[in-house]
Amino acid sequence: MAHTTVILGPRQCGKTTLAKELLKKVPNSLYLDLERPSDLAKLSAAELFFRENSENLICIDEIQRLPELFPLIRSVIDENRKPGNFLFLGSASRDLLQQTSETLAGRISYKHLTPLLWSEMDFQPSFIHYMFRGGFPLSLLIDSNSDSLDWRIDFISTFLERDLLLFSSFTPKTMKNLWTMLAHNNGQTLNLSQLGDSLGVSHVMVRRYVDLLESTFMVHQVSPWLGNSSKRLVKTPKVYVSDPGIVGALLGIYEPEELYGHPVFGSLWELIVLTEIKATNRLFSLSFYRTSNGNEIDFIVEYKGKTIAIECKASISPSVTAGFWNNIEDIKPDKTFVVAPVSAGYPLKENGRVASLQELVEFLKSM
Repeated sequence: MAHTTVILGPRQCGKTTLAKELLKKVPNSLYLDLERPSDLAKLSAAELFFRENSENLICIDEIQRLPELFPLIRSVIDENRKPGNFLFLGSASRDLLQQTSETLAGRISYKHLTPLLWSEMDFQPSFIHYMFRGGFPLSLLIDSNSDSLDWRIDFISTFLERDLLLFSSFTPKTMKNLWTMLAHNNGQTLNLSQLGDSLGVSHVMVRRYVDLLESTFMVHQVSPWLGNSSKRLVKTPKVYVSDPGIVGALLGIYEPEELYGHPVFGSLWELIVLTEIKATNRLFSLSFYRTSNGNEIDFIVEYKGKTIAIECKASISPSVTAGFWNNIEDIKPDKTFVVAPVSAGYPLKENGRVASLQELVEFLKSM
């Protein structure tokens, strides 16, 4: 058992709720929220605090706000050698919490928590409802669509004007403009020079901003497939804003019905599928296939010598072209799925199948 566990995930995805439920089962436990001044003050003499609570499980929320604690925590762990010393919650990735990997190597376990997935809810909302509101619990479960949109707009403002200031110097306006551009181009390949020209900043700065958004769980980057192919392949990543509801808020979409026919509609279904794939197993090697003339397969999953090709179609009667099967011949996957919002799947060709999202998830878990 790890001496320290870190639960990572975006803000407001449910980390605190989960931790407090876990702490109810641990009699000797403490919870500190570093966004609360009174809790922050308790750690002004952190060494004394940890010594006096050496028999307790100490949970520290928003740990990225006090990274200078990690060297001391390493010392405390090495002195006590007791499993379950600490539980940390953070809305920054492992890469941004470099102190943990540098000073707590071998002493720490990372767990990732996502917003609610479409496939895991007891009640199954329509995919258009989920696509509009996204997976953040307070956005998805609130009473009205207008309240959901208001929550997401406030989330964006708080994230830009407060949370990101912990990590890098930037102007919230520029970051907001970049985030909105990424939403308009959701699921497209990343063109740093074009984005930089539009924003009036260098492509190097755009790269830094995109990496920061990824490190705070606000975008996904998917690398290109660079397998053994005779075709000329695209070599730049695709970028998705990480939650469909945030995409809608950035684009000013006020009602679910506005999504039908919107240019971003298909990419939001891709995003829902992508999120499910990543949540199923973080050890999957995930990429996409695109040739220089635009032929594409949305996602390729590689794991333990198996290759799975996945195409996303936001239609209850999905179809693929002859060019799609030519791409499949180039990749030669073990299994091919066309994932659509259907209730039941059916075969297409040998090793090919139209599948519901739940069917895809079950197959990936079986790997």
